[in-house]
Amino acid sequence: MRPEVPEPQSDGDDPTAAPQKADASCPPWALRDYAVLADGERGALVDPRGRIVWLCAPAWQSDAVFSALIGGRGHFAVEPADHWNVWGGSYEEGTLVRVSRWVTPDCVIECRDALAMPASPDRVLLMRRMRVRRGATRLRTSLDPRPGFGAHRMRDPHLRDGVWSAEAEGLHVRLVGAPAASWDPEFGLRGEFRLGEGEEHDLVLEIATARQTRRLDAEELWQATEHAWRAAVPDCSALAAPRDARHAYAVLRGLTSSAGGMVAAATTSLPERANTGRNYDYRFAWLRDQCYAGLAVAAHSPHELLDSAVHFTAERILADGDATRPVYTVSGDPVPEERTLRLPGYPGGSDRIGNRAGHQFQLDTFGEALQLFAAAADHDRLTGDTQRAAAVAVDAVERNWTRDDAGLWELENRWWTHSRLCVVGGLRRIAGVLPRRDGRRCTELADAVLAETRRRCLHPDGHWRRASDDDGPEAALLVAMARGCPAPDDPSSAITRDRIEEQLSQDGYLYRFDQPDAPLGEAEGAFLLCGFAMALATHRLGDRTGAFRWFERTRAACGPSGLFAEEYDVRQRQLRGNLPQAFVHALLLECAVRLQRS
Repeated sequence: MRPEVPEPQSDGDDPTAAPQKADASCPPWALRDYAVLADGERGALVDPRGRIVWLCAPAWQSDAVFSALIGGRGHFAVEPADHWNVWGGSYEEGTLVRVSRWVTPDCVIECRDALAMPASPDRVLLMRRMRVRRGATRLRTSLDPRPGFGAHRMRDPHLRDGVWSAEAEGLHVRLVGAPAASWDPEFGLRGEFRLGEGEEHDLVLEIATARQTRRLDAEELWQATEHAWRAAVPDCSALAAPRDARHAYAVLRGLTSSAGGMVAAATTSLPERANTGRNYDYRFAWLRDQCYAGLAVAAHSPHELLDSAVHFTAERILADGDATRPVYTVSGDPVPEERTLRLPGYPGGSDRIGNRAGHQFQLDTFGEALQLFAAAADHDRLTGDTQRAAAVAVDAVERNWTRDDAGLWELENRWWTHSRLCVVGGLRRIAGVLPRRDGRRCTELADAVLAETRRRCLHPDGHWRRASDDDGPEAALLVAMARGCPAPDDPSSAITRDRIEEQLSQDGYLYRFDQPDAPLGEAEGAFLLCGFAMALATHRLGDRTGAFRWFERTRAACGPSGLFAEEYDVRQRQLRGNLPQAFVHALLLECAVRLQRS
């Protein structure tokens, strides 16, 4: 997801203006220390001290109202008054309900956080329930919503019937649970609570696009949210790593909107490598990532996430045909152009929003879509529209497979081997689904694409080249291999897999490809998608023990919250890039299914 393009334009009239100063009340933490709340329509990041430092409202692609994560203003904090404490926390299993925990010299405190479900696209409900497990304590809260990535203050803050209200930039805010707090024009709402052992206190924050009059009842909201998560995440006890598999389901559900689109991650501009310009906005829906998620779920059982992936992907292909974009907003609209905000950015990162990948041609997207549609047919979920979308995708492949494309890694346009093998695999899978004549056409087209790809991309030594003009090793080939192209009994499969492992692995982790003039681990981190793809490819080649080794090593590369980013710094054991990265969680889930079933 890293298009090599010119730097984005700055927002505003004066491109030489100095960036805003970071909010000193919310200092940054290592990425591994954050947790994520999500309800499908938006996501929030919580730091270890109980501060919510990132939330875009009302939708994923909207401007942030809490942007302290990237150096803007805006946060919502609940924290012990006693700063002499240690912290921790965990998710309630099978949910994105986060329970933060602090231990002071005198007490144990918990704060249960969640975005309420079922979610509404135009109304955010954020719940925070404080509870004292032992002792007595004082807790402090502060709320400072700043729409427009910190550019605007709330107007007309007032307290009525125990509810705080304010508004700005088309957003209407209400807070229940802090009637004794006071509003400071510069710093927002501030308050304090005293709780004894066993006592609880609720805060409910609402951010909506229109004034609301509905009563905000914390208990009702919690019960509805608990019920929604129970319905959303299936039993995974028969899978490898069942707790991680359920967590993957929860992450994928939390990142998938009611419109069907699944964002790649909840954040923007978190650095993949410090101060290199490699930081991007992932608050959009990549069709490839959506297909990975749908295929992972389909490997387990029929599920609404499979239906969402199929529906969203089919709609985009039917609407745009050959011009199908690799990435859209979750509602199916074009992704906005990249620009910067003049914020300091997360340390080593930037303040970039929008994504230029929406203008690229990525051939492998059609191959993954055909794989997804075939998987839906396996579960008797192939609708008439989906079958038509499959036919459109086949037509697009037939007309465009000889074109250079940007490939999985969104680099320069070249004749990438992975893209061709992906469409071969997709064509062969869908051939068994479409009517007889159309199926034969898919098989013939797959044979033609594979023959030309062999001629141009298969090295005389028997391994697949990275591209027609590049003999280097390429971990993306493992994705096609995991989908059955080339076939496991094709000698090139084992030769290529072994070469990738020999040249791109280090300490049990896998990198994407050789970087010019830099050893593994210096130019970028290990790519976790590749590690899980290696597990799947190794399993398909019949080495279950080796597959489990790759699976177990790669799934260790998460933070304490169990969330994965795109990359992992092996030496420092740190996450790199936006989080949580949907396609990494999707491949973990698929591994958990396929390895256990073997």
